[in-house]
Amino acid sequence: MPTILQQQDPVLRKKSKEVDLSEITSPEIKNIITEMKAALATQNDGIAIAAPQIGYSLRIFLVSGSVLKLADKKYKDDESDMIFINPVISKLSREKQEVEEGCLSIRWKYGMIKRAMKVSIEAYDEHGKLVKRGASGLLAQVFQHECDHLDGVLFIDKAHDIKEVPPEKHVTTG
Repeated sequence: MPTILQQQDPVLRKKSKEVDLSEITSPEIKNIITEMKAALATQNDGIAIAAPQIGYSLRIFLVSGSVLKLADKKYKDDESDMIFINPVISKLSREKQEVEEGCLSIRWKYGMIKRAMKVSIEAYDEHGKLVKRGASGLLAQVFQHECDHLDGVLFIDKAHDIKEVPPEKHVTTG
C-alpha cells in the first residue's frame, strides 16, 4: 500500500516533471495511477491526490469522482475518477474567495486560502486524450490545490489562520 508522504518529504517541494506523451498509456504510468487511487482510497476525507504525494515527481493528479460528489452536492458528473496528466490551468477568474483548505500531506491542519472561483484546465487523461474542462466552486479549488502540488507548493505556503483539527474533531462532508 503506498504511503502518503508528509510535508517534510523533499519530493513535495520539487517542481514535478512532465510525463512524455508517448508514456501516458505505459504500464509504469498505469501503475502509478493505480497506486494513487489506492492511497486516496485509504483516506475517507480525501478528494484528490497528486503523484508527488506518493513519491513520484510527475505531473499527474487525480480527483475522486465519488468523494467529490459527496462533498459538493452540485457536482453532477458520473462518479468515475478524473485523471489529469501534465495539467495546465489556462484561465483563472478574477473573482476570488476565501475557502478552508487542508491536505493529505499536512494532516489535520486547515487554513484559509484565497482561490479563484472558476478555472479552466487542460490536461491529458489516462488514455492520452487532451481534455479541456472548466470548473467552479470546490472543483476549481481542487484543481488549483493539486496544480500547486505539481509545482512544489503546499497550501500552508499561501494560507492564513492555520489551525490543527485532530481527526476526532474533524467532520467530513457526506
